[in-house]
Amino acid sequence: MSARPLRLRNPYALYLIPGVIAFLAVVIVPFAMNIYFSLTHWQGVGSPTWAGLENYQELMKDSRFWESFRHSVAMVLAMAVIPTAVGLVVAAALFDFIGKHFGSKLASVLRACFYLPQVLPITVAGIVWSWILAPENGSLNELLKAVGLGSLQQDWLGDPKFALYSVMAVMVWVQLGFPVVIFMAGLQRVDPSLYEAAELDGTNWWQRFWHVTLPQIRPEIYVVMLWCTIAALKVFGAVYVLTKGGPADATIVPSYFSFSTFFEKTDVGYGSAIATVLTLIILALTTVGLRFQARSEDAQ
Repeated sequence: MSARPLRLRNPYALYLIPGVIAFLAVVIVPFAMNIYFSLTHWQGVGSPTWAGLENYQELMKDSRFWESFRHSVAMVLAMAVIPTAVGLVVAAALFDFIGKHFGSKLASVLRACFYLPQVLPITVAGIVWSWILAPENGSLNELLKAVGLGSLQQDWLGDPKFALYSVMAVMVWVQLGFPVVIFMAGLQRVDPSLYEAAELDGTNWWQRFWHVTLPQIRPEIYVVMLWCTIAALKVFGAVYVLTKGGPADATIVPSYFSFSTFFEKTDVGYGSAIATVLTLIILALTTVGLRFQARSEDAQ
């Protein structure tokens, strides 16, 4: 009598094993180690000394920590709010105006141009913008001088009054292409008869955008806002390349604050505490955003 072959209740679960192992190795285990080190005093060598919640208590009183989160709010504005709002208008214009009057090929080329900064490595983009914004012989200052506006020349990245706004402007340029591509993809699933009915009612382009386009691509708006907000909270590369958190902490953000504490001050425990708090905030924000999106879709 031959034995029956072993049958699994859910054979597809086997295909999840590599992903689960990778998730544990890349995410869960490092995060657990980070939490452990945040409860210690450690310089990166020797044995860690248990500190309990001392790092977190010190963090709550650290003015640099709170300043870094205020700058994160500015990054959310530059990387989520402004690109989403501008991206909506640009995507609608490319899809509803450029595509219809000048052809879909031109709309696709323009979409690719907007998305190009997303393809560039942030290091390359940061170096190019550091040349453009350089105080001496920088392209922006030279352009202002050439058009007779030399009085407006500034040290865009070296002056605390302008450094944060300069980084924000660069991040708007970098981030704009992502919403444009997502929104144009969402517009392709909108029923054309809705636009035709709106045109028959005598609506202009803006009225069609506000009453037809926005309600139809609401899921894409939620996705873009959540994705870009998370990217803004953990932004690091641009700050590192352009300003290194300076001048005078004018552009410091939590991720760079954690990095500098880790590697420049070699205070691993305190740097881990900063990273842990930032991670928990991102997780909480993601959970709230997903629940809000689910409730909104259920209500629709």
